[in-house]
Amino acid sequence: MEPDPRFAEFVAERGDALMRYGYALAGNRHDAADLVQEALIRLRGAWSRVRLKDNPEWYVRTSMARLHIATWRRRSREALTWELPEREHHDTLPTGDEQELWQALAGLPRRQRAVLVLRYYEQLTDAEIADVLGISRGTVRSQASRALDKLRSAVPHPTLYAQSAHKEKP
Repeated sequence: MEPDPRFAEFVAERGDALMRYGYALAGNRHDAADLVQEALIRLRGAWSRVRLKDNPEWYVRTSMARLHIATWRRRSREALTWELPEREHHDTLPTGDEQELWQALAGLPRRQRAVLVLRYYEQLTDAEIADVLGISRGTVRSQASRALDKLRSAVPHPTLYAQSAHKEKP
């Protein structure tokens, strides 16, 4: 396969945005980088077809969401631990109330987090989210509802909800 300079241009132009999307899905830089790398490998294999017919960024973002969910499905159980890491972890997170919200989002199950990221970060409809994740629209709605309930109970700050409700009004 000959190198295509348009693929390199795409990666250079959209790499940072894809990393931000991966971070929103995975909750940390390392898993985000893995998602981006694997999705770009898949895009490279399909580049000749995707660049002509489809939107390459949509292809990569869909691949990332599916990879994220597939990782969750493969694991029968996650091993959670309360032990602190040996060294401090330096993911860049907002401060104050926003940090609490990010931490609560990172604590959600993968499918619930993916649904919220696709709905509020990607601004996809329930039908589009169902298509990306390979689940029904009813499952999308129930997962979003459960995730939002968990976030509300984890971060009981009325000012955050007042701000988001104010933004959603037409």
